[in-house]
Order: sequence, then C-alpha cells, then structure tokens
Amino acid sequence: MADTVSLSPMLIKNRNLHIIFGVTLIAVLGVASITPAFPKVARSLNLTETEVAYLISVFTLPGIILAPVGGILADRYGRKTILVPSLFLFGLAGFACFFTRNLYWLLVFRFFQGVGGSTLGTLNVTLIGDFFSGKQRAEAMGYNASVLSVGTGLYPFVGGVLAVFGWNFPFLLPLLAIPVGLWAVAGLKRVELHHTTSVKEYFKSAFQSVMRKEVLGLLSLSVLTFIILYGAFLSFLPFLFDKKMGLNSMQIGLLLSLSSFATALTSAQLGKLVRRFSEVFILKVAYVLYFISILSVPFISNVWVFLIPVVIFGIAQGLNIPGLQTLLIHLAPEKQRAVFMSVNGMVLRLGQTLGPLVIGLGVALFDINGAFYLAAAITLLMLLVVRFTLKKLKN
Repeated sequence: MADTVSLSPMLIKNRNLHIIFGVTLIAVLGVASITPAFPKVARSLNLTETEVAYLISVFTLPGIILAPVGGILADRYGRKTILVPSLFLFGLAGFACFFTRNLYWLLVFRFFQGVGGSTLGTLNVTLIGDFFSGKQRAEAMGYNASVLSVGTGLYPFVGGVLAVFGWNFPFLLPLLAIPVGLWAVAGLKRVELHHTTSVKEYFKSAFQSVMRKEVLGLLSLSVLTFIILYGAFLSFLPFLFDKKMGLNSMQIGLLLSLSSFATALTSAQLGKLVRRFSEVFILKVAYVLYFISILSVPFISNVWVFLIPVVIFGIAQGLNIPGLQTLLIHLAPEKQRAVFMSVNGMVLRLGQTLGPLVIGLGVALFDINGAFYLAAAITLLMLLVVRFTLKKLKN
C-alpha cells in the first residue's frame, strides 16, 4: 500500500487524500449544482417537470456502461490514465451547456459531461482503497464522505444563487474540473499495479467476486439509495418547494444544502461509529431514518418544520453511503479493486438514472406527494435487502 499512515492527524494531511477530495467535489457537482434551478429551467425553456428531470437521467446514463469499463482500464493501465482525461471532458462538456438554449443540445452536452463524470465517483473511492487499509480506510472513507456532503451542501446554494442571474449560470461551475485535473497530473502518486493473471482470468475472478450474495446485496442497496436521492429528494422536492411554498431557487438551494451539511457532520464520525457498532447495524439505522424523513414530507406545509425531515435525511445519508462504500471496499480483492468499485459506480449511476423515472411514477399516480409515498416504500425494501443478504457480515 502506498502512503499508508498511522495517525488521524497525519491522515487528514495526506496529499493524495487532498487530491481525492478534489475529485470527489467534482464528482458530485454535475447534479447538486443545477437542481435548485430546475423550476427556472422549466419556465425559461418552456419544459415540463419530467423533461427537466431528463437533465439528471441523461447525465447519469453513460455511467451505467462506462463505469465498469473505466474500472477495467484503471486496473490494467493505471488510475491517473483514466482519471485525468475524465476530469477534462467533464469540465468542457459541462461548460458547453452554458451556451445552449435548446433542450436537444443541452441533453447532448449533458450526456458527454456524464461520460467524463462516469468514473470520477468510483476512482476516488478506489484510490482510498489503494492508499489506506484497516480502520484508516474507514476513517478516510468517512472524511471523503464528509467532503462529498460539503460539496452537495454548497453546490445547491451556489447553484441557486447563480441561477438568480440566469438558469444557465450554474453551468459555469464544471470548469472547476480543469484545475483539479492539472492538480492530479502534478501531485497524485501513481499506484503500482502488478498483473500476474491473464485478462481472461482477471474477468473470471472479478465476476466470481461480484456475484457473492453479500456483494449483490450491497449493490442493490446502492441502486435503491440513489433512486431515492436523485428521484424524490433532488428531482421532485425542489418542485414541491416551488409549488407548495413559493420558494425561489436560492431558498431551495439553501434547504437542500442543510441536508448535505447534516450528512457531512454525520459521515465525519464514521470512524468513531464503526469502533462501537458494525457497518450493518449502521445501515439499518440509516434506512429507518430515511423512512421517517421521507414519509413525513407530504404532511408538512410549514417551511421551518421542513428543516426536520431535511436534516434527518442528511443524517441517514451520512450513515448509509460511507457505510456501503466501506463494506464494498472490504469485500473487494485488491487486484480487482477498481473494476469492483466501478461495478458499484455502474449500479449507482443506474439508480441515479432510474430515480427520476421510477419516482416519477408516484407523481403520475398521486401528484407530487406520490414521489414521497413511493420513496418511503423503497426504504422498507432496503431493510429487507439487509435482512436477507447481509446476515453473514458482522451484525
């Protein structure tokens, strides 16, 4: 393992970890920064709510296919070889969205931005697995999840403020990927990869590892998590705030930000929590909190009371996402780590892509509140998945 450190104060000062944080901040920029502007996008371009939600689905769609491809290439040819071009493509294609006023071209540029972003959310976690081990890995994962949550907390507010000047102004933010890519070129330590197996043996071994019941259970939980997050919370909650309470894009962004800051504070404690409780128990608590938070949304009409489920949702995220990632990294064979985590990235993107479409069924059946009834039902399904697939892991 490269750059393995032994003390938390040293861990947080690790240069490789800082670059990983930068990649993480870019990985979550593509959606979090634009959702507060959705109502304004709909009005400005004369689009329906569902058409606007396609801006998420078309961005996440490439990752379903390309995330595992990127993982295979990163395992065979090196992490930086895939990471740096991905950052540059993400930045340039995202910036191109700023200049278009046509839905077709907006979706085209979002698609290519999604191609660039397809590996970012998996290579960052893969690099943590490369550089750290044991409890340090769980601690580094928690720090990274906190950074992710700070990003998803700041971006809705920043995107909401920018959208005050015009619906397209949030698309200036992807340019931040360019300096992060240059930083990775100059500063990220190269991971030495030693291959003693043929490509055929590599694929066979990786397939057998992924097909374990525990791994399939964790991958299912990733899909369901992002169906809830990108469907109910990021796609349709802004419309509820707009219709039910008349909030503007900046106010919507601020409310979404509060959830992410709650996630950041919670996930920063993961290192302490896993010393007292198992990851499986932490996941169960997260899904109960999801259920309470989501089911309460249709019954609230006061903006201040909305702070409660928004914060509870953020706490659940802070327990769930780094917990899933830590368990997956633990189960991943070292020589297949990138492709292993990229399969998680693939199913994560699948959840992101399906989220607006699946949760949209609830809207079609029961209006906007139906999004949250359906999402609450999905959280109960997540508890069942834990019960029947993760029994062999420590409870």
